[in-house]
Amino acid sequence: MNPSDSPLEPHDLPEGVQRVMAALREAGHAHAPVMLNAAARTASQAADALGIDVGQIAKSIIFRRKSDDAAVLVITSGDRRVDEKKVAALVGKIGRADAGFVKLKTGFSIGGVSPVAHAEPPVTLIDRDLYRFDEIWAAAGHPHGVFKLTPSDLERLTGAPAADVALAKEPP
Repeated sequence: MNPSDSPLEPHDLPEGVQRVMAALREAGHAHAPVMLNAAARTASQAADALGIDVGQIAKSIIFRRKSDDAAVLVITSGDRRVDEKKVAALVGKIGRADAGFVKLKTGFSIGGVSPVAHAEPPVTLIDRDLYRFDEIWAAAGHPHGVFKLTPSDLERLTGAPAADVALAKEPP
């Protein structure tokens, strides 16, 4: 793992990371965000920077629910793709969310969307495939920010249910 060498004070952190740090502290979460030296905009980049399996990255994907324009957050394992039909069956018709919608609804830019501390509470689903791992990492509000947690922590922090929302993995 390559977190920043110098200890950071909260006021030194980007605003999104400060929001995530405050939310985690308020929830009594044991692990504060860390800043990586390299950007981790993709699950693969984050896994490489942390020295972990890409599946251990809890990637946050935002969709737009068509009925009410709500943000739908799907937190999935980094080595899986979201099955939009499965998500729609659970939350209603969804569409793609552009960068402006993501920023407006979550307060985060694409590549740094955290599962917590959103500008507006999203409709949230957690991919069951994350439960394959004892330890996972999620974005902390900035492309360089991440924090450690367990799948159970993720459920507790978001209040979201675990669901089958990933595309079936094709055999090798």
